[in-house]
Amino acid sequence: MAHTVGQIAAALNAEALGDTELLIEKVAEPASATEDDLALLTNPKFADGLAKGSARVALLWPGADWQTLGLKAAIIAPRGRYAMAALTRMMDPGQGFAQGIHPTAIIDDTAELGENVALGPFVVVGPRARVGANSVIGPYCHIGMEASVGPDAFLRDHVSIGARVTIGARFISQPGARIGADGMSFVTPEASGVEKARESLGDQGELVSQSWTRIHSLGAVTIGDDVEIGANTCIDYGTIRDTVVGSGTKIDNQCHVAHNVTIGTDCLFAGMVGIAGSTKIGNNVVMGGQVGVTDNTTIGDNVIAGGGAKILSKVPAGQVVLGYPAVKMDTHLDMYKALRRLPRTLAQLKNRQKSVSKDGSND
Repeated sequence: MAHTVGQIAAALNAEALGDTELLIEKVAEPASATEDDLALLTNPKFADGLAKGSARVALLWPGADWQTLGLKAAIIAPRGRYAMAALTRMMDPGQGFAQGIHPTAIIDDTAELGENVALGPFVVVGPRARVGANSVIGPYCHIGMEASVGPDAFLRDHVSIGARVTIGARFISQPGARIGADGMSFVTPEASGVEKARESLGDQGELVSQSWTRIHSLGAVTIGDDVEIGANTCIDYGTIRDTVVGSGTKIDNQCHVAHNVTIGTDCLFAGMVGIAGSTKIGNNVVMGGQVGVTDNTTIGDNVIAGGGAKILSKVPAGQVVLGYPAVKMDTHLDMYKALRRLPRTLAQLKNRQKSVSKDGSND
C-alpha cells in the first residue's frame, strides 16, 4: 500500500519538506532506491550512495540540505534509527496469514479463544488453553494444555507453547521457537564426577561410572508483556518454580534459557546467548552474540556483556564486561594488549639473557 510523504512523516512524528504528496511504495537503501521508494539516508557519510539510485524522497538527518542532494521531498527525523521503528511497522507487508480459523485447525472443546483470533492451517490448541483477543497464530503452531497466551499475540509458523505456560500481551514469536521444554535436570545416585570437580576445582576423586536419572519439570514458564522470542530459541520449564522472562525483553534467534532462570524487564539478548539454570538476570541487561552465563549466578541491572563473553561469576549492576572469563571491558582490553606484547617481551628477555651470558655477568 502506497503512502504520501506527508502521511509517513506524520506517522514518524517527523518533519516533511518539499512535495509532501509524492507517493511512496516501499523503503530502500539509497543506491538501489527507485522513484517510488523512500531512501534511508540517516547518516551523511553515506550520502554518495544517493546518486547511484533514482530516489525522489529520502529519510534524512537533521540539518541535511535535501535540495542540494537532488531530492523533490524529504523527511527529517531527529533520530533516524528510532524513526525506522515506526517506518518499518507502517510499511511491513506482513506474512499474509488469513483471518479466521482454518478448517484444519484442531481446537479442544475446553479451549477458550478471544474475539478476532486467527488460527492458521494445522494449528493445535490444547485442553483448557486460552488465546487472547486479536491474536494471530500461524501455521503448524501448538498451544499446550492449560497454556495462556495474552491478547494481540503474533506467532509465526511452527511455534510450540508447552502446557501451563503463561504469556502476557502483545507477544511475538519467530518460527520454530519452543516455550516450555523440559529442563536438563539429571542426577546420579551418588555425587557425580562433575559435582566433585566443581567443588574441588578440578579433581574428580575416585572415578565412578553412574547412570543419570531424570528430574521432571513441575514448574512452567511465565512471560510478561511485549516480549519477543527469536527463531529456534528455547525456554525451558522450571524444575519446581517457573522460569520467568520479564516484560519488554527481546531474545534473538537460537538462544537458550535454561530451567529456573529469571530474566528482568527490557533485556536484549543477541543470537546464540546461553543462560544456564537458576541464574538471575536484572533489568535492562544487554548480551551480545554467543554470550554464555554459568548456572546459579546473578547479573545486576544495566549490565552489558560484549559478544562471546563467558560469565562465570556474579556481575554487579552497570558493568560492561568482555572476555573468557568475563571481566570489566577495560581490564579485558589491557589483558589482551599485554597478551599481544608477550612474543616481543619474550624476545627481548632472551636477547638480554644472551647479552648477560656473553658478558660473563652471571658468574
